[in-house]
Amino acid sequence: MQNNVLILDFGSQYTQLIARRVRELNIFCEIKPYNNLPEDLEKYKAVILSGSPFSVRAEDAPHPNLSQIKGKKPLLAVCYGAQYLAHFGGGAVAPSNTREYGRANLSYIKDGETFFESISEGSQVWMSHSDTIKDLPKGATVLASTHDVENAAYKLENEDTYAIQFHPEVYHSTDGKQLLENFLVKIAGLEQTWTPDAFVDITVAELKKKIGQEKVILGLSGGVDSTVAAVLLHKAIGKNLHCIFVNNGLLRKNEFEEVLEQYQGMGLNVKGVDASARFLDALKGESDPEKKRKTIGRVFIEVFDDEAHLVEDAKWLAQGTIYPDVIESVSATGGPSATIKSHHNVGGLPDFMKLKVVEPLKMLFKDEVRRVGKSMAIGDERLGRHPFPGPGLAIRILGDITAEKVSILQEVDHIFIKGLRDWGLYDKVWQAGAMLLPVNSVGVMGDERTYEKCVALRAVESTDGMTADWVNLPYEFLQKTSNDIINKVPGVNRVVYDISSKPPATIEWE
Repeated sequence: MQNNVLILDFGSQYTQLIARRVRELNIFCEIKPYNNLPEDLEKYKAVILSGSPFSVRAEDAPHPNLSQIKGKKPLLAVCYGAQYLAHFGGGAVAPSNTREYGRANLSYIKDGETFFESISEGSQVWMSHSDTIKDLPKGATVLASTHDVENAAYKLENEDTYAIQFHPEVYHSTDGKQLLENFLVKIAGLEQTWTPDAFVDITVAELKKKIGQEKVILGLSGGVDSTVAAVLLHKAIGKNLHCIFVNNGLLRKNEFEEVLEQYQGMGLNVKGVDASARFLDALKGESDPEKKRKTIGRVFIEVFDDEAHLVEDAKWLAQGTIYPDVIESVSATGGPSATIKSHHNVGGLPDFMKLKVVEPLKMLFKDEVRRVGKSMAIGDERLGRHPFPGPGLAIRILGDITAEKVSILQEVDHIFIKGLRDWGLYDKVWQAGAMLLPVNSVGVMGDERTYEKCVALRAVESTDGMTADWVNLPYEFLQKTSNDIINKVPGVNRVVYDISSKPPATIEWE
């Protein structure tokens, strides 16, 4: 990781997006809060200042010490960053007279500037600020303007310091990636060496050095993160990795057996633990969603702890923590950091386990995890797997949980998911599943009256699960799926399709 870029976070909603765009250029970067600068700045070859919800004119505005950065390293200041350099550099920032939010087009670009190489006048950019730079800081030159924003971009003389009042990281800035490449590669001179193969080589070497011959326990979930983490660790320590895959009785139909077989086919040292009866017994009579979740988490810890003690001299607990979790824990604005998901792959382990933690994916975004998995030849079936909730079908069965209800929903879910695959729709959907509702409805089958269960099908498209839109599945597909469910699953006589987006609805029903 010799080509590090430091991104200072001032609390912008787009900060993670800056990092993802930099990574897409095969350049490694890290996000740090503006008020907690790394002690060792030598390893960073360039610095980017993010936007912010704050105004530089406010008394509580973020005010970092840039004395070791500005004028000493290539610096790109975005939005708030650009206004910060102006405000504290002899310029002037004031409330904007015109609305500076949304799409705009560059109406002027200074000739011969490497920063705007391969970018033409008229290029669309995305503005998102209520203040604007009225006067540039001392020694600054305008590089670009829009119709409403004269100082859309500027440069400080005798420094590799560039500032822009728009967001190059968002999709709506059509040449944003080119601008970042111009700054990082052509101005800062960074090499584009951050690739999945390079990450695997570096990480395997680091894991070998850190763990040595000691044993590691990993709770597999069947999901992408834990799978890629397991394969990376297996490359590094082989048989000293002990994977535990727990069947809580709330998985999809045949999933325990099929996933276990896939893992063993990958050469992993995996132990499957069927604790279905234990989970279902603990859930008996419980219908409150939060209590169901807590019960499942508690029993999982008990089962996992029992199995972990059978691994003699285990020293490490491996987790599939990914970079968004790490960023959240050091948020510049406080945010949700206090409730970060500790041990998120294994449900939250108690302190008494006394294991050291290793997190081989903690510097990767979700899309990078998939690319790393692909570079290690993990099959598309694993890498393309839809997200599945940790509590499994328990939060897709509204009300109390019984073995009969689980069996019904497993059959319904199986028909739905298999249908998505057969119709070539699975990869066009981010997440899909079925919900068993706590209502019966009247139906007619042949000459007989029925009074049976209703199920709801749900399919959404999303990038990160924070927001989601329902998928407009073909009517023909829904018709066939409904017919198959009603004809093949005893106890169900009605199928509905959920067309609610998030927000206001959540993806899961509980």
